[in-house]
Amino acid sequence: MTESVAVVTAGGSGMGAGVARRLAQEGFRIAILSSSGKGEALAAELGGVGVTGSNQSVDDLSRLVDLTMARWGRIDVLVNSAGHGPRAPVLDLTDEEWHRGLEVYFLNVVRPTRLVTPIMQRQGAGSIVNISTFAAFEPDPAFPTSGVFRAGLAAFTKLFADRYAPENIRMNNVLPGFIDSLPEKPERRAGIPLGRYGSVAEVAEVVALLATARGGYITGQNIRVDGGLTRSV
Repeated sequence: MTESVAVVTAGGSGMGAGVARRLAQEGFRIAILSSSGKGEALAAELGGVGVTGSNQSVDDLSRLVDLTMARWGRIDVLVNSAGHGPRAPVLDLTDEEWHRGLEVYFLNVVRPTRLVTPIMQRQGAGSIVNISTFAAFEPDPAFPTSGVFRAGLAAFTKLFADRYAPENIRMNNVLPGFIDSLPEKPERRAGIPLGRYGSVAEVAEVVALLATARGGYITGQNIRVDGGLTRSV
């Protein structure tokens, strides 16, 4: 039986690590990139492969993809997580900070997608899931670079889905709200209709749906996992 393989970027902690663990439970072989040693340690724990490096580095991403292909010869799923970009009042952000936001929240997806898509084309299938933010469509002034560049990520995802759906390669975005991987603030919790922060496990469950055949008819979508914080018609 062919083993299914998932690559997770920024997977050393938080939602990325939660997703890696959940996909391992689904039976995926796991490859992880993270900027700390936590990703390599988690990959070893899960019987996978890990690289310590940056999702802003084509060289580091290429090392991960090459290592994964050398080990298992295929990549079925790519999950793109992210670190944290600059935060400041919207006109206080410098050009350099805006460019850093572009790197953290948009090109973190584009670069590994370029590397993995040709592999998925040869296989005739694949799923790419990007962990985005509730603020992609209703921006929060506390997270300006995240909101701006993840709105761009939503457009990129639609373009990608249009182009590659005929080859059975899907891309979707998961839009978490306030999740328990971060310290809880009562004022944030008060604004959530469900009255609580979400869990990493709840986000990982949606990623697992999109990564597997259970979500095989879903592509080009932005799926909110935010307790009702934002809503669309």
